[in-house]
This record gives sequence, C-alpha cells and structure tokens, in this order.
Amino acid sequence: MVSIACIAQTASLIGDLARASMLTALMDGRALTATELSRIAGIAPQTASGHLTRLVDAGLLVRERQGRHRYHRLASPAVAHMIESIMALSVDPDVQEGRPRPAGPVTGPRDKALRYARTCYDHLAGQLAVEMTDHLIESGCIELSGDGGVLTDKGDRFLQSLGVDLDSARHRASSRGTGRMFCRPCLDWSARRLHIGGALGAAMCQCYLDKGWIRRAAGSRAVTVTPHGQRAIMDAFSLTTVSLF
Repeated sequence: MVSIACIAQTASLIGDLARASMLTALMDGRALTATELSRIAGIAPQTASGHLTRLVDAGLLVRERQGRHRYHRLASPAVAHMIESIMALSVDPDVQEGRPRPAGPVTGPRDKALRYARTCYDHLAGQLAVEMTDHLIESGCIELSGDGGVLTDKGDRFLQSLGVDLDSARHRASSRGTGRMFCRPCLDWSARRLHIGGALGAAMCQCYLDKGWIRRAAGSRAVTVTPHGQRAIMDAFSLTTVSLF
C-alpha cells in the first residue's frame, strides 16, 4: 500500500533541481553515465553520483554496468509518464501566471525542432504526434480520452497496413510486471493536447524509425522528419503539411 510518506519522498526526489535535470535528460530513453549527467545538471561528478544513488534506491532509475562504466536510465515507462505529466503542469501558462521564473536550466521545449517532433521516452511527441493522433481520432481509428484509449478494428487494420507491430505491443502490455498500458493518452507539454503513449505509441514510433520516416537527432530528444517520411506521413495521415527540421 502506498503511504503519504512514500508520495512525499518521491516528490521531494524529483523536486531537486539537479535530479530533475538528470531525469529530464533521460526522457529520450538513453542510458547515460554519471559524468554525462553531472555535466547536464551542472554539478560535480561526485555530487551527481549521490543523487543518482538516491534515484536508483527509490526505483526511479536503473543502473547498468558495461565494462568500466555504469549507465543510468529511467526504470520504466511509468516513470517517464510521471515526468511528462509534471512537465505538462509546469509549463501550463495558467499555472505559471504571476509565478517568478525559477533559477537554473530551462528544460521546456523552447526550440522549434523539439516543439515539433521529439521522443517522449519511447513514443513520438510534439505537434506532429498530436496532428497524427487527431487524424486517427477523426477517422475512427482510435478513441482517446484523458483516462485511456481504445484501438478500433479500423485502426487495427490501418496501423497494420503501415507495418506497426501490434502483436508485440499487445504482448508487452499484457506481460506481467511491466505496468504498461496498451494505449495510453499522454498530454503533450508543448502542444497542450493529447498524443498516443503506452505500448501502442512505442510500436508506432519504432515503425516510423524502421521505415526511415523519422530519425533521432544526436544528443537531443528531437526527431527529424526525412523527405521520404514527409511524403509518407502526409499521405497516411491526411496532413496538408509536415515540416522538415
């Protein structure tokens, strides 16, 4: 049973500026060393190691050893979803009204590439993801609310025609111990509207990467739409424009 003390402990861990910076840096699904994360947070490596140990002990991060190096990544998609939800609240203009800007690094998607298309842990986010989701909803492929989502029979056929591995997505969602929803609505913290997360969102994003429609930007959560992807996404999702960054 979750106690109020446990909730407060988790909130206090995320509430530290250095730890929040490191958690946000891992939102693209990468695994980074303590040295890399210390640079991102602007703190000494020894200090970063202490913060990371606390995050590992709390179950927010997983530490993996490869040779002489130890890498850290988010422990689960649920952790990423929690951070994304906090981001959505943190950049809400209604929440921010009258509040002084805190000191420290800015983690919001200020540049156009991040606002337009980025990864949210393992699924696609940003304006492009929202527009693609809107098409799926309007065409009757997906029913999405703030609480959950349903892939319709029409949506099943459509996504399979694109090459999305729905069987693997369903298997990941049904596997015990994953804590993974098949189709999870995710509030986009730049577009302020819903895109698709969960195992389905991950399978869709992986399909777009495999097809070469999008590619990851080095050292960033941003993804770039390729010229081939621009044409394919416009045709598949009935979009009038798809930007290249």
